[in-house]
Amino acid sequence: MTAYALAHLRPQPPLHEDVFTYMERIQDTMDPFGGRFLVHGTAPDVIEGPLEGAYVLIEFPDMDKARAWYESDAYQAILPMRTDNIEGAAVLLQGVPPGYDAAATAKAMRAAQNG
Repeated sequence: MTAYALAHLRPQPPLHEDVFTYMERIQDTMDPFGGRFLVHGTAPDVIEGPLEGAYVLIEFPDMDKARAWYESDAYQAILPMRTDNIEGAAVLLQGVPPGYDAAATAKAMRAAQNG
């Protein structure tokens, strides 16, 4: 099942040279794990709540590949170039299966909650 790496970043100009190097090298760390950018550095069109910064969304074939990419020696070698220079948070997210039904999920959650 598809998985995603999502980062919410708050860069402050001017960007450190390491950030550019990180950006130049990240794709090579993702390729062995089937990662591809869906969103990269996009400023959001905020429709609810306060959200400042930029977003990165990377798709992977599954959670094992996403975690293996993040934990890989290649990615860990460049990660400090970003984390030392840009505040933010990152998460790995499991996608939903084809045909996912939010109403069925709500029904199951309601039943579990009400015992």
